[in-house]
Amino acid sequence: MKTGSKPIIGMGETRNLSSGGVLFVSETQVEVGSPIEYIISLPSSSGRLGEIRLRCMGKVLRREEAMRAVAVTLERYEFVRAR
Repeated sequence: MKTGSKPIIGMGETRNLSSGGVLFVSETQVEVGSPIEYIISLPSSSGRLGEIRLRCMGKVLRREEAMRAVAVTLERYEFVRAR
């Protein structure tokens, strides 16, 4: 994950994914309004997680402190091949 030009290392769990945005839970602190780059790992047809990854760019819309949730836009994305 990266906000602005600062790389941030952290993991999260996606709670909601749509064509317009993502809601995920994470301990990582991000600022509302800042640009963000994040990677989503999707299961393949064999069920193995991480074989399909989306590198996404967007903006942080809001944080819900009680749930540790972060809502971000999904403005651009590209598929990243596993190495």
